[in-house]
Amino acid sequence: QQTENASRVADLLADHKAVARVIYPGRADHPQADIIARQMSGGSTLVAFELKGGKDAAFALQDALQVIRISNNLGDAKSLITHPATTTHKNLSDEARAELGISGGTVRLSCGIEDTQDLLEDFAKAIKGL
Repeated sequence: QQTENASRVADLLADHKAVARVIYPGRADHPQADIIARQMSGGSTLVAFELKGGKDAAFALQDALQVIRISNNLGDAKSLITHPATTTHKNLSDEARAELGISGGTVRLSCGIEDTQDLLEDFAKAIKGL
């Protein structure tokens, strides 16, 4: 259920005008899709994406979500979202974060076991204003 949720959310985000990029191992546009296809039976429960509006857009999206909760930790049966530039990677310099591909608009999502449609609707509503 978690992998299915992540895959569907990744696809929804990839098609949105406010999203600059989506990094999800289950998508054909992942930079290492060929390796992933050989080594994994499915995608992942984690989705990283970058919003074009930077930190302000990332915070606005997170604040607008109702089903998905903001957390500094990922990996649970419930869906959690975090802003790595101000949490897990805040002690790194801007240059070090840039080397890792983490911008102010980068968000990481850990999908849980909630109903897929509930998650998609939550994201659709939250991202609508961006």
